Amino acid sequence: MLFGSETLSPAALIGAHATTLAGEPVHLLAGHAVWWPAGATVFVADVHLGKAATFRARGIPVPGGTTQDNLARLTALLHGLPARRLVVLGDFLHAAEAHTPTLRAALADWRDQHAAVDMVLVRGNHDSHAGDPPPGLGIAVVDEPWCAGPFACCHHPQSHATHHVLAGHVHPATVLWGPGRDALRLPCFAVAPRLTLLPAFGSFTGAATLPPQADRRLFAVGGGRVWPVPPGR
Repeated sequence: MLFGSETLSPAALIGAHATTLAGEPVHLLAGHAVWWPAGATVFVADVHLGKAATFRARGIPVPGGTTQDNLARLTALLHGLPARRLVVLGDFLHAAEAHTPTLRAALADWRDQHAAVDMVLVRGNHDSHAGDPPPGLGIAVVDEPWCAGPFACCHHPQSHATHHVLAGHVHPATVLWGPGRDALRLPCFAVAPRLTLLPAFGSFTGAATLPPQADRRLFAVGGGRVWPVPPGR
């Protein structure tokens, strides 16, 4: 069965941008995710659970609460869409210090809420240091590239001979310029003919401003919506 936008609750796609990747209709979501209706799949990248706890463990005082915020945002996506699968494009956990009893308990409770959803983690560079999620969570862990339909699911941006690559790692952002030299930097999706970069999902992550590129379209995310950035902006 195909899942088109007509099957979704009105709130699920508020602010989203509908486009086509590899011939497949998809939605770039304001929640820093890609929704692929035909595959009933949500793609996210760079969640970095436990990053704040890692900083605190290393003596850097930062506020807590980011893990619960990130899990709540994932829950909102999975509740708002008829998703049968969640694919994380790398960096699910931030570091080995993220494996705290508190985080493990929060993850177990969150996974129980979404027991019917298949979950796949494509290992990223942080995952190689943090280690895989606990086996009891039932999250399949795979190496890149991992193919789903026409998409090659990766963490690091790369080329693929036959599939359109979905990747993270970069934490892409774009700068919008207004009158009076006002500037605003926002996370973005970056869409090229055979590669799409997703913005970082985690709420406690940095971003890298992408330079202009002739064959790449940028879609800024802010204010609860996604919109195409005019060329040259």
